[in-house]
Amino acid sequence: MGPGSAPHRFALRRARGTRPPFPCYFRSVSVSLRPASRYHWPMTALPIRGPVRIIGIDPGLRRTGWGVIEADGNRLIYVACGSVEPPSDLPLSSRLLAIHAGLAAVLSNHQPMEAAVEQTFVNKDGVATLKLGQARGVAMLAPAMFGISVAEYAPNQVKKTVVGAGHAEKAQIAMMLKILLPKAEPPSADAADALAIAITHAHHRQSTALRLRVASL
Repeated sequence: MGPGSAPHRFALRRARGTRPPFPCYFRSVSVSLRPASRYHWPMTALPIRGPVRIIGIDPGLRRTGWGVIEADGNRLIYVACGSVEPPSDLPLSSRLLAIHAGLAAVLSNHQPMEAAVEQTFVNKDGVATLKLGQARGVAMLAPAMFGISVAEYAPNQVKKTVVGAGHAEKAQIAMMLKILLPKAEPPSADAADALAIAITHAHHRQSTALRLRVASL
């Protein structure tokens, strides 16, 4: 797609009862080729104290879930959640572009300080795993271009942190979310998983920050 071509359009979904990132429940968003220098800042170190706004991202080609929370000590505060859903009839490159633009809109609206993305689960279908890895790369790129440090967590670590068992079912995760974030009403399993990823980072962020600082020495 060239700079002068018509932009793709896609839908962002959000949870009911939350402050919308856009004026309506479904909103078409134009995707333009904006120069990276216009929204790129140097990556900053992770803050250790004080309220921190965190975005969790559950990458996927059909639906990429996102969830934003605030962590203030041991207190977790729900902010918003939803998903980016590119049309399935778009070519792969355009779907990846739509995911990036959708996440960029969420990041610009909610302005998180830290981000966390779930690691790719390797299965027997190598092609599907490769495509999921491409979506995950875009999910990591979007916050990085805003100067936000990105942490990574394995699926079993997310389940163990939220539920207490590394092989918990999605129904168990949804039940724990109602306890940990009673105001959250995720519209999809992907949005719920994204909130669980954000919660995981809230519990492990200090050790993650320490590992990043040691790696930079």
